[in-house]
Amino acid sequence: MKKVMLKTTLSLAIAMVSSQLFASGFALNEQSVSGMGTGFAGRSSSADDASTVYGNPAGMSRLNGQQITGGVAAIDASTDIKDVSGRPSGSNKGDMVPFTAVPFGFYTNKLDDQWAIGFGVYAPFGLVTDYESGFQGRGFGSKSEVKVMTFQPTVSYAFNDKVSIGFGPTINRISGVLESDKTLVIGAPFADTNVKIKGDDTALGFNFGVLVQATDTTRVGLTYHSKVKYKLEGHTTVTGPAQTQGALRNNRYDASLKIETPESYDLSVTQDLTDAWKLYGGATWTRWSRLKEITVNNDGVTGTNGGALAPSRIANITEEQNWHDTWAYAVGTSYQLTKQVVLRTGLTFDQSPTNNTDRSPRIPTGDRTIFSVGLGYKVMDNMTVDLAYSYLKEEDIKVNNTSLPSNYQAKYQNSANGFGLGMTYTF
Repeated sequence: MKKVMLKTTLSLAIAMVSSQLFASGFALNEQSVSGMGTGFAGRSSSADDASTVYGNPAGMSRLNGQQITGGVAAIDASTDIKDVSGRPSGSNKGDMVPFTAVPFGFYTNKLDDQWAIGFGVYAPFGLVTDYESGFQGRGFGSKSEVKVMTFQPTVSYAFNDKVSIGFGPTINRISGVLESDKTLVIGAPFADTNVKIKGDDTALGFNFGVLVQATDTTRVGLTYHSKVKYKLEGHTTVTGPAQTQGALRNNRYDASLKIETPESYDLSVTQDLTDAWKLYGGATWTRWSRLKEITVNNDGVTGTNGGALAPSRIANITEEQNWHDTWAYAVGTSYQLTKQVVLRTGLTFDQSPTNNTDRSPRIPTGDRTIFSVGLGYKVMDNMTVDLAYSYLKEEDIKVNNTSLPSNYQAKYQNSANGFGLGMTYTF
């Protein structure tokens, strides 16, 4: 029982941490449709609209008056699962990521030549993988759903027309539901035991940025997103088949774990080539090497099994993860076609922090390449509508999970289409 409970609870920690990685996982990187059009190149140096609250809070000093930017990004992912082996038997459809829409909204107000304030509400992290009933790798993850919503009040200060800084604390609410169907040998045939986990927490972080107008045509931005310390509190519910006796059937345990999501740095450059052409470049470093191991605590039975009280405490466990730091690189451009229309495009390369030894069906991701296009249309002098499309292709990766009596080996081929619609209103 200890292995069933602890390994599944550990998966909650892994999935929640990994959900920060749309740059290298099934997490979210879309907080701006205008930025999505350039592949997020120049995210910390462009300051095109109120979404700079997230991209670089120092950029609020460049925006005039009051601005509201809002929108939604949608992700349509697909997976081919090939070269499968393992036991027990089952299906491998690969249709485990539902069509997902992610909203966001930002507000900025330039108070005077030096001070500006703003706030943002957005989803920086998110993960949904929901395999079909009977999925062959169900023992290592049948469903994972993690959501994070962030509220960020922000202030910026311009020292002069060349240099500005910005700061915003972040209030982050995380929640997750995960399921696995652990396979046990009960005579013959195999029988599944469902393990369902829920957990949530609220934690604080911050976002800091610097923006420098280096020359009349060159702007450089640096943004730091802090690490966030979570302590998730929740419970683990185990439901065994009719044949199962003892502590594996119909029990609920308190569960807690501590997680530190890593800090990241984004360095970007915006270069004006002509009055119409702009070139963007950027690099993001994320300190994923913080995730070397995770310790999970399980205790506190709240249910009984057939009138007999199950064990009041199960042992803690520490598992090695050994993730590595990652880099993401992006280059993009925009062209002001007319006074009303701007065209955008970008190319992004992202590394994955996972490795072939520890990768599971919950987060079967590898290094990825993303091609993006976008369009901005000024409907009125004070209103702009932005559209964007991205195509993501990952390298083929392998999942190789073994634990008696289950084991699962497969090759995953992942791709995704992203769509963005946003609007900015100035008043």
